[in-house]
Amino acid sequence: MTNRKPIFAEKGAKPAGQYSHAIVANGFVYVSGQGPHHPETGALPEDFAGEVRQTLRNLEIILKAAGTDLAHVVKVNSYLSDLGRFQEYNALYSEFFPTEPPARTTIGCELNNIQVEIDCIAVLPSAG
Repeated sequence: MTNRKPIFAEKGAKPAGQYSHAIVANGFVYVSGQGPHHPETGALPEDFAGEVRQTLRNLEIILKAAGTDLAHVVKVNSYLSDLGRFQEYNALYSEFFPTEPPARTTIGCELNNIQVEIDCIAVLPSAG
């Protein structure tokens, strides 16, 4: 039997559609795609670096609400509106995953008025 629990992070940005911030199931946390809007103000950072950092902070908020953190992330899917910024993205991403980074896929795609969206899968610390 699957143990499935939806997570709505009180301090997270309000979902833009009919989805949970994350789902906890069988020791894993599946986080929905997050963008760069500030969760309290809705403000969008003024530059690409700000968007990347805020998006990763938004993931941190949801992971914390689910009982885990970035150190327990095992897979990341990154969506960039401009793959020409991959090297810049990679350097910013490294600030949040400086050692033993998770598996990652980076995809170029059209995004709605943002430059980056990221989703991830993490393990719960108790699940090891």
